Amino acid sequence: MRQEKTITEFIIQEQRKAPGASGGFTALLNDIRLACKRIAYMVGKGALADVARGELRKVANETFLRTNEWGGHLAALASEADAGVHHIPAAYPRGRYLLAFDPLCGAASLEVNAVAGSLFSVLRAPQGVEAPREGDFLQPGAAQVCAGYAIYGPTTMLMLALESGVNGFTLDREIGEFMLTHPALRIPEDSSEFAVDTANARHWQPAVKRYVDECLAGLAGPRGRDFYMRWAASLVADTHRILMQGGVFLHPFDERQQDIEAGHQLLFEANPVGYLIERAGGRASVGSGPLLELVPGSLHQRTSLIFGSRREVERLEQYHRDFNQRDYDAPLFGTRGLFRASAGL
Repeated sequence: MRQEKTITEFIIQEQRKAPGASGGFTALLNDIRLACKRIAYMVGKGALADVARGELRKVANETFLRTNEWGGHLAALASEADAGVHHIPAAYPRGRYLLAFDPLCGAASLEVNAVAGSLFSVLRAPQGVEAPREGDFLQPGAAQVCAGYAIYGPTTMLMLALESGVNGFTLDREIGEFMLTHPALRIPEDSSEFAVDTANARHWQPAVKRYVDECLAGLAGPRGRDFYMRWAASLVADTHRILMQGGVFLHPFDERQQDIEAGHQLLFEANPVGYLIERAGGRASVGSGPLLELVPGSLHQRTSLIFGSRREVERLEQYHRDFNQRDYDAPLFGTRGLFRASAGL
């Protein structure tokens, strides 16, 4: 009988590959795992949970904070749900890592029993800093030690990205443990799927309009094949689909990019997703260049986000370089009628 490896066994095995590892990082990952299990339990109960409607995100945030602050492995935490840095209480020892997280990404989806998740990112605290401030979290995504997400769907899964690659774990509810079920995940370099919210299509930059037009043109268009559009309106759900079967996700800035509400939060959403995607062989971008090289200017800075199958993202970056002039007239958004004049009718 095949026996899957538990996430704890996997993490300890990885620790043994690192000379001089103290075990603190292993213990931190176990705390993150526990927080995700606790949130999965609450999410799974739905309306039966002893949580007021609309309060689940707040409870998930507290769960992440309380589960991770006491272990002695963190110097500080930062949450997408809070304005500033969460300092380690004086009663607990402090460690060498920083944890940034979104406790319940896509919480609104739970109102219709759809998929939500938790995102997390681990950074090193600057050496000699005893009480980290906001500026200590403002590191580029490439500096992440690890990142990942838990997805609360028909099954609960935890996807973990380390320098060595990306592995997926499924929660076995009978024994209450995450089991390694998707080792060494790799994203296909090519794909015929894309995920984009077309509600703001009229505000897209020409490069994005061109790309989406070509995909929608299908077999008769310049790409010479049919594409399929998938959009879950949940970053974790869209990320998971692309990680498992390929595709490209687009949440680009548009002509209203001065709007501070545009895009995804860099530290809490874009960076952990980008790190995970790139460790699985994909590519993450802001459109004009690599996402993980972007240095945050503030804790809650937002960014455009494009990620997925490497060749598709590289094509989008090329379009941003070569075809991003405002005079591009995308046929998808031109005036259309039932009959075309070129048909001679």
